[in-house]
Amino acid sequence: MDVVLLLFRGALGIVMFLHGYNHLWGPGGLEGTARWFGGLGFRPAKLHAFLSGVVELAIAVGLVFGFLFPLSCAALIGVMVAAGWTDHRPNGFFMFRNGYEYVLVFGLTAVALAAIGPGSLSFDSAIGLVDYGDPADPGLLGLPGALIAGTVGVASGALLLVFGWREVPKTDPVDATMEAS
Repeated sequence: MDVVLLLFRGALGIVMFLHGYNHLWGPGGLEGTARWFGGLGFRPAKLHAFLSGVVELAIAVGLVFGFLFPLSCAALIGVMVAAGWTDHRPNGFFMFRNGYEYVLVFGLTAVALAAIGPGSLSFDSAIGLVDYGDPADPGLLGLPGALIAGTVGVASGALLLVFGWREVPKTDPVDATMEAS
């Protein structure tokens, strides 16, 4: 089970690392990410673009090494809440239409992982934050881990939306064509 959790954490961590890397150093670089974030309604766009990359890299480290695991899962949930609401929600469920399917699965996976914990092959296990050998005092496993991750994640994503995002009005393609002429 520990090896399975390590592989699963590693796979999620790699995905988040690649997202963070792309936000900071991908083809459009930080400037391209800032333009995209600005188009989504994040203000100030460059700050949000930079922080998204840094947070996603930190999530990757937390997942791969099983470090401060409930908080790493919470950060992943927060990112998924913000991405889901701003970029994916308007497009419906399915990912092939840029819908919220992907972010929903990632967010719920983070809640489940926070409940299971990182496994004994983790930094948290090594320093005693989780104890798989003591059923009387498992640390941050089960419901406490899931509640911490879910509550902190949803709250942080919601706070980000309240204080750093404004919905961008959609323009009618006919109106946009008339304005251009």
